Amino acid sequence: MTTLTTLDEHVLAIIEKNSRINTKELAILLGTEEKEIRDSLVRLEENGVICGYHTMVDWDKTGVEKVTALIEVRVTPQRGKGFDEIAERIYKYPEVNSVYLISGGYDLLVSLEGKSLKQVSSFVTNKLSTLDTVIGTTTHFILKKYKDHGTIMTRKHEDQREMITP
Repeated sequence: MTTLTTLDEHVLAIIEKNSRINTKELAILLGTEEKEIRDSLVRLEENGVICGYHTMVDWDKTGVEKVTALIEVRVTPQRGKGFDEIAERIYKYPEVNSVYLISGGYDLLVSLEGKSLKQVSSFVTNKLSTLDTVIGTTTHFILKKYKDHGTIMTRKHEDQREMITP
């Protein structure tokens, strides 16, 4: 586990919301030197605290056909390995975006994307369900995203109609 400085914590809080902010802006916001920000970022990247920088896309606004599904997976844990080995087998599939160990009636939550409902269903049937330690799955398709990773995806539209008075 990496020991974080107060500066590291502040940097992480800001870039988690806006990874495009530059080091000069970060230094101004945090009242420090740009070199300290660069050093913090390098240290956080080298220690694996910062795992990547991502862009959030609202695919519904692009016309690109994309289906997102959340799949609950019940597995038999491996002796001495727990859930780690099966989770690794699952996250190595290119379709899979995320794999989480969860509490409740299922063990893993898998997030994946495909071009169609049929493609996602095929993945579950032909790849995921055939793994020897998988004993059950439930698939939930995302129909609409309202908020994702802290970002509101829908905007309220103001009534654009002109008011007519008698």
